[in-house]
Amino acid sequence: MTVVRDPLRTLSVLEPGGPGGCERNRGATVEETASGGCLFAQNAGFFHPEKHCCLGNVVSDGRLVRDSGGVQNAQFGIRRDGSLVVGYLSQQDVLDQSNPFLQLVSGVVWLLRNGELYINQSLEAECDATQRTGTHTHTHTTGTHTHCIRSLLPLRAVPHLCGRGVGEDGGGPRRRGQRGPVPHRRMNLWEVAESLRGYGVINAINLDGGGSSTYVANGSLASYPSDHCKPDSRWRCARTVSTVLCVHPRRCEPADCGGHGDCVDGRCRCRPGWRGAACDAAVCRPAACGPHGVCTAEGCGCEAGWRGKNCSQVCPLGFFGPSCAEECVCEDECPCDPQSGSCNATLRGEANYTLHRAGRCLAKRMFTLWRRDEEARRERPRLTESAWLALSSSLAALLLLSLLLHLLRAWRGSVAPCAAPAIERPEYSYVPLSRVNGAAGAGKSCSLLEDSDSQDEIWSPSEEGGS
Repeated sequence: MTVVRDPLRTLSVLEPGGPGGCERNRGATVEETASGGCLFAQNAGFFHPEKHCCLGNVVSDGRLVRDSGGVQNAQFGIRRDGSLVVGYLSQQDVLDQSNPFLQLVSGVVWLLRNGELYINQSLEAECDATQRTGTHTHTHTTGTHTHCIRSLLPLRAVPHLCGRGVGEDGGGPRRRGQRGPVPHRRMNLWEVAESLRGYGVINAINLDGGGSSTYVANGSLASYPSDHCKPDSRWRCARTVSTVLCVHPRRCEPADCGGHGDCVDGRCRCRPGWRGAACDAAVCRPAACGPHGVCTAEGCGCEAGWRGKNCSQVCPLGFFGPSCAEECVCEDECPCDPQSGSCNATLRGEANYTLHRAGRCLAKRMFTLWRRDEEARRERPRLTESAWLALSSSLAALLLLSLLLHLLRAWRGSVAPCAAPAIERPEYSYVPLSRVNGAAGAGKSCSLLEDSDSQDEIWSPSEEGGS
């Protein structure tokens, strides 16, 4: 069982031997068809065993290879939006271009429909001309539908499981080049349907089986073929078949990325000027850039004085040049001419109006701030730096002067005991009246009066008693 997790990008219906194989009625082994880069491959749709022409509807990588004309057989397809289609399709459905098929192949018998067996119902609805092993009748003759449906054969099925495409081989494991018959388990349609339902498959159709059943992994045959090799019949060789289901590495859609990119690891790497998953969207178009822009690989290139995605916006104040990429270098950060960058320019139109409004707004805010500062100063008077310096100097001088005075007083007190004692003088002098008016005569009294302050002339009681 092969689980395909991204059918839209990794699963393809291939013509036998490559493109044009159905038109040339070519037959090729699955190995030959898968050599173009398939990781896993198996035979797919039915074909005419003698003419080798492809039968049913065939769409390969978006190319309508064959249209069955509305023949009702079980179909498996992948539309452009990634949806998987399983069931019966009209010719209008096949040719619908609103959501066209990228891959489409026809089988015979709808095995599971919405999780239930649908084999008996599909036998009544399908055309029996698509497959050549037998007809859709219920007789028991050789080559009838009973032989085709109920015989135990290696079968191919394409189921769809929760949005995943799955391919299953109804036969057991075999090895290439093995001699003689190898016993292995084979299944009929009902057993295959029951097995798929056990895996949780929702919808499934039956593809070409029997001796056409072939499974290739990484370029090597991984199933046991039923046909004898030619010319050596001792060996078994894979049969040439028609269409092939190929599981390949993830591809880009479209494969050439619209001619505007390169496919790298299944994803489009767009060239300059293009974008999108398929590189089909231009970065810009000349009409989108308006009268002031030019379309470039990086987008709209705006003329001097203009900017924006479509070059419809004037440069903001303070910027100039192409796409407003340069900044003005004027004094006081004044705006410049948006085209030339000249500082000696008068702005016109909307720019001048904007500048006028901005100036008024700025002036109003500045005056408001100034008033706040003045009020703050009035409420909280503060000394200036020079006032603080003068006050500090005055205090320092006073402290120094006080210190000097204290030092001077201390010094004077320390040198006073070494000096000569001072002569104390009485507060008054006593001169007897007799000396003033006595016999000594008026002349002497005058000299005494004049020198009454002398220590020699001070009277004392001892002197008076001795005379």
